[in-house]
Amino acid sequence: MTNLDQPTQENVAFMIEVIKTKLKMASAAAMQASNFDLGKYEDIKELYEVVDSKEKFSISEVEALVSELGRLRSQ
Repeated sequence: MTNLDQPTQENVAFMIEVIKTKLKMASAAAMQASNFDLGKYEDIKELYEVVDSKEKFSISEVEALVSELGRLRSQ
């Protein structure tokens, strides 16, 4: 298990990959870890924990989670 207590770019990359995989994102290539700022680390971690805690997602849940992930991307 990865230690996610430290806000590092490696941890962001790990969490984004898990989120993309679990949500089966069709546009996963557009979500690169380098697009996320470490200043939003805690928000990314919270989103990761929500996604990691569930096995299946409804369509509306996936849409909401992907929308939130998009909001966290650096502009």
